[in-house]
Amino acid sequence: MRVKICGITSLEDALTAINAGAEAIGFIFYPKSPRYITPKEAKKISALLPPFVQKVGVFVNETPKCIDKTCEKAKLNLAQLHFDVNKKFLSKLKTPYIKVVRAKQKSDVLKYEDEYRLIDAFTDNFGGEGKSIDLSWFDGVDCSKIILAGGLCADMLDGIKHFGFYGVDVNSGVELSYGKKDAQKVYDFVKSAKN
Repeated sequence: MRVKICGITSLEDALTAINAGAEAIGFIFYPKSPRYITPKEAKKISALLPPFVQKVGVFVNETPKCIDKTCEKAKLNLAQLHFDVNKKFLSKLKTPYIKVVRAKQKSDVLKYEDEYRLIDAFTDNFGGEGKSIDLSWFDGVDCSKIILAGGLCADMLDGIKHFGFYGVDVNSGVELSYGKKDAQKVYDFVKSAKN
């Protein structure tokens, strides 16, 4: 499984994630998040990262123009859209993107089933609360284009590998405190995902 470590707020944590083997890191541009980072600070980190690392911006209720501007300024590869969007919105967005499904019920995991998408447990605060999704919702579902998020930690990854998820996205499960990663938890998580 591919791994994204989200909620990065420092160069140290970004390098820890990359050195552990994560393919992607995430910066949260949602001001209400305790892991919020400014585009300026994200740019400083991005500029010092090695090549071939996917740098993702996480957005909530922003305009296409704002998303494009932020991703360009911070030198990001991908926008993660943590809110409902329509075709008109997407037609205005120049930055490559991935949609997020905030799943409330089993049928939600089938949304955008022909696309790569991230599926997170629904929370009022748009993620980062360590809330897990009901894994039985994925029984019989083609998970090859799904990135699973929500309440993940290293100890549970062996139990989800049979679903065949494309990847996993972790935030609070590898933290010491909001926005500060625990290096050992990061290494353990990536190792568990890859083994």
